Amino acid sequence: MKFRAIVSLFAGVLTCCVFSLSSAAASSDARSDAVITDMAQAFKQGDKRRLSNLLPQVKGHLLEPWAAYWELRARLDEASSDEIRAFLSKYAGTYQEDRLRNDWLQLLGNRRDWTNFEAEYANYRMKDDREVRCYALAIELIAKGPRNGSFIAEEVKRNWFNMREAEDGCTLAADRLYDYKLISALDIWRKARLMVEQSRPVTARNAVEIVAPDALGLLKEAYGNPQPFLKKSLAAPQRVRQELVVMALIKIAIADPDAAAKMLKTKWQPYLSTEERHWLWGVIGRQSAMQLDDEALVYFDRVAHDKDLNDDMLGWKARAALRVGKWQTVEAAIDAMSPEARQTPVWVYWRARALLARKKVTPQIQQEANNAFESIASARGFYEQLASEELGRKITTPTAPIAVTAEEMEAAKRNVSLQRALYALSIGLRQEGVREWNYAVSFVNMQGQSGAMSDRELQAAAQLACDNQVWDRCINTSERTKFDFNAEHRFPMPFKDAVLARSKEINLDPAYVYGLIRQESRFVMDARSGVGASGLMQVMPATAKWTAKKIGLQGFSADQLGNRDTNIAIGTGYLKLVLDSFDGAMPLAAAAYNAGPSRARRWRAPKDGDGPNLEGAIWAENIPFSETRDYVKKVLSNTTNYAALITGQPQSLKSRLGIVGPRNAVAADNLELP
Repeated sequence: MKFRAIVSLFAGVLTCCVFSLSSAAASSDARSDAVITDMAQAFKQGDKRRLSNLLPQVKGHLLEPWAAYWELRARLDEASSDEIRAFLSKYAGTYQEDRLRNDWLQLLGNRRDWTNFEAEYANYRMKDDREVRCYALAIELIAKGPRNGSFIAEEVKRNWFNMREAEDGCTLAADRLYDYKLISALDIWRKARLMVEQSRPVTARNAVEIVAPDALGLLKEAYGNPQPFLKKSLAAPQRVRQELVVMALIKIAIADPDAAAKMLKTKWQPYLSTEERHWLWGVIGRQSAMQLDDEALVYFDRVAHDKDLNDDMLGWKARAALRVGKWQTVEAAIDAMSPEARQTPVWVYWRARALLARKKVTPQIQQEANNAFESIASARGFYEQLASEELGRKITTPTAPIAVTAEEMEAAKRNVSLQRALYALSIGLRQEGVREWNYAVSFVNMQGQSGAMSDRELQAAAQLACDNQVWDRCINTSERTKFDFNAEHRFPMPFKDAVLARSKEINLDPAYVYGLIRQESRFVMDARSGVGASGLMQVMPATAKWTAKKIGLQGFSADQLGNRDTNIAIGTGYLKLVLDSFDGAMPLAAAAYNAGPSRARRWRAPKDGDGPNLEGAIWAENIPFSETRDYVKKVLSNTTNYAALITGQPQSLKSRLGIVGPRNAVAADNLELP
């Protein structure tokens, strides 16, 4: 493979300030590679004995740091501090050193070994683990007590509220803050409500345990059987009763917002506080909006103050208002969001549009809207492109940055972390290779020293990935640049002859095909999703078999999806059938490709089968599934950039989005589509 030849060349010249390799020590062969992959499998299986037995066989291998990491990580809870520190010293500066440090810090925090935790936390470079950060904040609280704790409280709350799993560190820090009266009981209850909304009963239980440990049994009933629970007389303090009722109604609202609304309005409203009622109406409004129900804004209107809603609820209020053209409501909902949310491109764009939809647009308002568009306008993403078009600019390929020099490329080739990443990828260790690569471009400069890479260094690393046909790392690395925009790195076109020929054969826009592949697999040939989709175009086996029959592909079997040309033929064939089914509407077809045609049809119009004609951007923003909403926007944005590259002509994202209206009753929607 090309990878192997390049890495072998690297190994002979490599010297670095971090775990360095001599030409002899860096050598590898098929036998030692097999031991490495065997150890990777043993690590996944938790086979400590096999890991220890195999480790001596990979001494000097380029991926020895991975092997040593797996072996020690598997028995970390029984290893001595001296042994752990010896590993950290031997592999100083590597990804594996800092990842093991992260794992050890988690263990030390769980054991409440604050002395060793503090000593080691100072050396922690990545700082990408929320739980470890919460442990550090908890230590700071223990040391300082309630003094000067307000800043700590805000960071803990932010981490804790964003935490979905039952992590010990942030729960501990929140418990301490509550003891010190630096966060309120309402903060704790709101965390529990959010976890009920997200179907995280264990995390909800951990929150309730802080503020009302005696109510855990009742919480289990409220979560598990909300309807019977609400019929019972509760033997609990008033505040606890109210919150349990709130969580039971939330559970009902997730499945049936109208039923929850009826119960709240006819029975429970008088027994709840204003804040609790507003929260519930926000949940009900959001769930109704996600069902594209016209009642959504009616429910939201029961909230007297938008500030009582969180950013997620306000986002859905804005989306519901966009669907019916209530621009004043859109503007008010966005204005009520947190500063962080308001500054995201989606809400910068829609607030500017809302300003321009006012009955009277003064020169000052026009300038405010233009300034907002200008603040995000670029070719970098969906709303950035739409903002450019609002300013009268079509989407063009940005001027390429100055090409990296031979010296810059040599520095990239000598970077030991990039070498290990490429080698891991070359022998099938994708997860390890990706992690190592991401560490290299984020925390180690080209000289192997701690610190982020510059734009020039990132460009060289991206070029190295492209040269080795590691397209996903090429794209990812190029996207990290702050100023340089290298379109060939961000939007590569591998397999160009095959894609263009197939697209022309079936009359499909090749830019759309590339835009979809980039989002589906980032050109990883052996990509496989958690639900079984595989290959460049991430096709499900059942869908592939159905499509093969439709396009006349003889002798097809699902194992052929790993073949590049077969995967492209099946994927483009299915995409063409989906696109034709939706009258050529690219956003609808992209949604159908990701979430299934039946869902895309339901999202096309409300439950009664009738509905408004919507801008494609408004329709896309109202897709209920966050994954599909993000997917559709990225596919269309990718497509626009690819079209600019392929044609060399200015492009319009708006024209590709078009208008999405209710399904034409006589349209030939292919209801067979899987």
